[in-house]
Parts: sequence; C-alpha cells; structure tokens
Amino acid sequence: MARFSRLEVLNTIIDIGLVPVFYHADVEVARQVAKAIAAGGCRILEFTNRGDFAPEVFKELARFCQREVPGMILGVGSIVDAPTAALYVAYGANFVVGPILNESVARFCNRRKIPYMPGCGSASEISAAEELGVEIVKVFPGDSVGGPEFVKSILGPCPWTRIMPTGGVEASQASLAAWFKAGVAAVGIGSNLIRKELLAAGDYPAITARTAEVLGLIREIRGGKS
Repeated sequence: MARFSRLEVLNTIIDIGLVPVFYHADVEVARQVAKAIAAGGCRILEFTNRGDFAPEVFKELARFCQREVPGMILGVGSIVDAPTAALYVAYGANFVVGPILNESVARFCNRRKIPYMPGCGSASEISAAEELGVEIVKVFPGDSVGGPEFVKSILGPCPWTRIMPTGGVEASQASLAAWFKAGVAAVGIGSNLIRKELLAAGDYPAITARTAEVLGLIREIRGGKS
C-alpha cells in the first residue's frame, strides 16, 4: 500500500522537478541506486516494469526504502493495464506512470488516491487524461512528439496543464533550460542520469553527484525556486 498521500507525491514532484527513471534486475543494485538518488537530494524514484520478475524486485526495493530510505517516494513506470498497476500498488508503489493513457488504470488510481502520469502525445490525449483526473501528464516520447516547442504549443491554449516530458531529456543545462523555460512542471530522466556504465562499475557516488548536479541546474533555471 502507498505510504505517501496523493497530494504529497504530486507536490513533491512539482517542487523537486525531477523524476529519475531506472530498471535493474538485481535487487542489490536497485537498493544502491535508491540510496544514491536520495543522497543526491532527490526523494522521488520511478522503477520501470521491465524484465522477468520485475514486481518481485520492486517489492524488495520498496521494503528496503521503507527501512533504510524512509523519505523516498517510490513509484512504478511502464504500466499499461490496471491489474499490473494494482499489483505494484499492493507492493508499495506511491505513483504510477505509463507510456500510454489507459482509462482503467486511471480509474483504479483515482479509486486508490494514487497519482497516475500517463504518456500522451497530442492535445486530445492530454485533455482525455485530465478528464480522467490526471494532474501531471507525461509527454512521451518527449523529443519525438515535438520537444519543448510542443509543450509551448499545449500550454498556450491550456495553461492549466502540468507536463512532465520523458524521453529525450538530457542531464545538461541546455536541455533542462529548454524544457523548463517551455513551461514543464518536471522532467523524467532515465539513462541520461543513471548511466549504464555507472551501474556496471558500481559507481554510485557518481550517480549521487549527477543527481545533485541536475537538481542544482533545475533550481538555477527556475530562478532559485526549490
């Protein structure tokens, strides 16, 4: 069951501005990544539903975070159906992210007061998601649907929309500035933040440093707003 309220999760994502995204089949690697991200100042982490026995890895990671990283808000990504969402929520997911918009997932999450961030690639999809109660819309794949210019185009007629691009967001000043100046509420970053070579080398201090650097850049771009 989720440990954090829907409002706390949504406000934390907006306040921090960053959702790190990763998957690894090794439970110990997942634990170390969670610790590294938290040490870098980020208390949000999305574990993607990929690979065999991914729910079992997530369950152990959730138990670890509850014991060792109690402030960590752990969520699940790559969810495309309600039964899978329900499984992860039972294992402790505090938010659900998907590559697509699925009405049954939205209804399940609303019923359980769990934030749902579906992937959308058009104004109509974004509107449909908001009608289903979505507060933060994941634009996916961010670079392929039009990048920052797409965000500007959506926010023109729909300034109430909160957008989180994932896919194509770089852990660099130039990329982050382009997205945040376009008006995004937060960004999701996967392998550009938690790099495969760092995981392979077990260089978790480097992941901590990269996380802290990205958070610092986001604060700077926002004009000092945390």
